[in-house]
Amino acid sequence: MGKFFVDTTPLRLYPEFRRVWIGAAVSAVGSQLAVVAVAYQVYRLTHSSLDVGLISLVQLGPSLVGSVLGGSIADAFDRRRLLLFTGSTMAVVSCGLALNAARHHPSLLLIYVLAGANAALQGVDGPARQALLISIVERELLISANALRQLIGQVSQVLGPSLGGILLAAFGVEIVFFLNAGSFVVAVGAVLTVGAHPPLGGATRFGLRSIAEGFQFLKGRQAIQGCFIADLNATILGMPTALFPALATVQFHGGAGTVGLLYAAPGAGAVVASAFSGWTRRIRRPGYAVCVAIVCWGVALTAFGFARQVVLAFGLLAIAGGADVISAVFRSTIIQTETPDRLRGRLTSIQLAVVQSGPRLGNAEAGLVAAASSNQLSVVSGGLGCIVGIAIVARLMPRFIRYELGRDEHETAAQPRGA
Repeated sequence: MGKFFVDTTPLRLYPEFRRVWIGAAVSAVGSQLAVVAVAYQVYRLTHSSLDVGLISLVQLGPSLVGSVLGGSIADAFDRRRLLLFTGSTMAVVSCGLALNAARHHPSLLLIYVLAGANAALQGVDGPARQALLISIVERELLISANALRQLIGQVSQVLGPSLGGILLAAFGVEIVFFLNAGSFVVAVGAVLTVGAHPPLGGATRFGLRSIAEGFQFLKGRQAIQGCFIADLNATILGMPTALFPALATVQFHGGAGTVGLLYAAPGAGAVVASAFSGWTRRIRRPGYAVCVAIVCWGVALTAFGFARQVVLAFGLLAIAGGADVISAVFRSTIIQTETPDRLRGRLTSIQLAVVQSGPRLGNAEAGLVAAASSNQLSVVSGGLGCIVGIAIVARLMPRFIRYELGRDEHETAAQPRGA
């Protein structure tokens, strides 16, 4: 049965990987608590899905800037020191959200400002953390390390929203934000236990030239480009989480607990998919696997748009989440396999800019479409759009869909279709 379950070899063989991984898991749960708390607080203040969607739009610019700069910084400095700074600062930002929530009349503007600041810090933190984790393990364990990284995100998306809904109902928004701050303290403590981690092969001086080198590396590499475009297609068109507060309270006649349940559902499916991801080690064509996973994501979201019972909605969102995590494992593997360590921070920053901006644009798009039509039309049209979009990507980017592990991208493209 071991071949079916997630491979824990990196956790067993590399103590530094294990400690940073645990710290990252705790902070990820805290961050998901905050995601639900921010969305719920804004909806309670405004009763508008559009305003909830605007949170993501406000975070987009800071997230992109933070990610792009963060990649260059991660390739220029000790990644351990960078993580200590970002973790500590994010804890301070979370305390600011808590203090604002405790006021008699919380400031909506301050919520947007602090959410944007947090997005910028996450943009810097992400490339450094991912580059540090991946640099610890051997090349043959990249898929296993990526599956474990994805498991963090997916478990946090179950525990965070589920606990968030309970804590919001029992203690209020400010307690949730303080708990998020505490989770960053745990992550900082974990990073303090590992040694220095400068970029392998020598650091690259931070600056515009360094950033440009990262983007220039993408030229002619259709396999990596396809990973980014496929992800943007799925998340911009099919990211309905901004609608969850409205769907939970209006369509499913629930409250904070139902909001948390909807936010947790994709993560629940992703946890199951991650736990049984052992089979991914045997897949040699990850680009093709990404396309199949995104079709499953689109079909599940389309069906979710027609759901009228919470249990059915939860199940469909869980299927979507499972497909999403499998797509993410293979996309990360393609990118990291094709990228040398001295560029890993910058390529990771581009990847994270895509990963973070896509859902935020998708939330804004979902809110706008829902405001102009209905929640149902917004969800259904997005799911169908994902399916059409990935079909176009597969048609126009053959080196992406036919990419084969262990073989150069251009060598793979030269192979006949029957090979």
